[in-house]
Amino acid sequence: MKRTVVVAAVAGLGLTGLGATSAQAASPSAGTAGGFNPSAAQWHACPADFVQTVHDLYDGLYPVSKIVQCAELSVPMDYAKPQGKKITIQLTRTPHTGSGAAKGDIVVNPGGPGGGGALFGPRVFAQNSAPMREAYNVIGFDPRGVGMSVPALSCDPNYTNAPRPDYGTGDRKSVATWLKLSKGYAEACGKADTTGLLNHIKTIDSVNDVESIRRALGNKKLDYYGASYGTYLGSTYATVYPKNVGKMVLDGNVGPSDAWYEANLNQDAQFDINIDYYFGWVAKYDSVYHLGTTQKQVRSFFYDLRAKLKNKPVYYTDPDSGQTLAVGPDELTDVILNAGYRRSQAIWHGYASGLSAYKSGDTATFAGTFGAPTTGGSDDNGYAVYLGVQCTDVQWPLSWNKWQRDNERVNRKHPFETWGNAWYNAPCLYWPAKAGKPVNIGHTRDLPRNILMFQSTADAATPYAGALEMHRRLKGSRLVVQDGDRTHCIVHRGSAQVDAYFDAYFLRGERPERSTVHVPQLGDPKPPSTATARTLSGGAQKAARLKADVIR
Repeated sequence: MKRTVVVAAVAGLGLTGLGATSAQAASPSAGTAGGFNPSAAQWHACPADFVQTVHDLYDGLYPVSKIVQCAELSVPMDYAKPQGKKITIQLTRTPHTGSGAAKGDIVVNPGGPGGGGALFGPRVFAQNSAPMREAYNVIGFDPRGVGMSVPALSCDPNYTNAPRPDYGTGDRKSVATWLKLSKGYAEACGKADTTGLLNHIKTIDSVNDVESIRRALGNKKLDYYGASYGTYLGSTYATVYPKNVGKMVLDGNVGPSDAWYEANLNQDAQFDINIDYYFGWVAKYDSVYHLGTTQKQVRSFFYDLRAKLKNKPVYYTDPDSGQTLAVGPDELTDVILNAGYRRSQAIWHGYASGLSAYKSGDTATFAGTFGAPTTGGSDDNGYAVYLGVQCTDVQWPLSWNKWQRDNERVNRKHPFETWGNAWYNAPCLYWPAKAGKPVNIGHTRDLPRNILMFQSTADAATPYAGALEMHRRLKGSRLVVQDGDRTHCIVHRGSAQVDAYFDAYFLRGERPERSTVHVPQLGDPKPPSTATARTLSGGAQKAARLKADVIR
């Protein structure tokens, strides 16, 4: 959840064919997809550029680009007015490979909020085991406002031009600078929203979209896999539409009562712990990276570098493209943050190599790993929708004094991410759409008692305590815990035991007998051999400039 993890009574909305539950009374749009009957999904060939992207990303796992299909689903912008203005949700289907009819359709969501899901469908399919590919179609979708869905929200692409002002530590100068920037971005979103989408982009709106997807597929029940924020979306759906749930897997779970202000503060502590662990890993391989033989030495190198970049950012102009990249303290922090999401040889080695390059004077490699363009902007669609959801799902504190106190308190022990995360979310102070009240997850009649959850204990994006709360609320659920692991979302992340539970559930309806079961963590990666080091480092440089497809 990022930063990479977002009322009137329901009476009078004319619910059709669905009895209003206690959960539905919590939101003006809850359960109102019952008044809308979508057209059946019409599958066709996907756009050529989308197919090429699928090919580049996932065909190394399975040739999904050859079979992926697309469809557009028209849904109400406001489900309380089902005959009113319509928007379009982009769907993808990666069809099963077995003969005969599919066992079902698994609708998937990668998180965010703001994460594009059209690509996530082919990814999940490619990562599935052969028996799962034979049995299930996988349905991806770009949530409202995202990616190929229409309209897609963008507010200020130049907001990320580097180097950005230092996040600071709550000092007067940085606070004044970033409050001004945050207000400006919120105002830009208000101006960019010419359709009224910002008033209809809460989680409950996407829940109703998922219900429309189920109906457009012609399925009696929804089979669902949600990662990160996708667990919040899925558990809200299970609360609002409990009788419509088939099989549901929630992976990397959001704490329901933390949405969303507290969730970000909780992230700050665990990311700081995970990054310190990463520094210890770098120190273990000092013979490779030469950044220090102890965690303390590597940590000092990083924070000293961050201080130097505040006064003297690194610039590098690519001689081929002519593009200039810059690395300031913000860019360095935002990129290396990804090392706190999961163990990965490519990421861990790539970032350590980038830091080592700075020490040796290799500006090109350092900027290529951590830099961002100085001009031309970047796609802010995911960020805009992230804010659109989180700022309106629930009312954030409107007193800056509270933000200041809380972030200063967390920063004293956990300085790595705290103020960067605060400024990532600060546009919520000025957001130009009214906040609502979240659905009370788990509080409903007929709550499905067959949900399967996955979680690692050192997950920074969705900390373990939140998963335990979700497990308690979703009575009858089963929780698979990967002890000690720092990976955010653990399905298809290298654990054969985790994936066996996933397959057994979808293929045979089997869940663990006990409420909670534990599997061991995966070992830390090792630096690659010399023969593969350049390839991995280059891959990490490319990944460094991409937003994680998880709730941050």
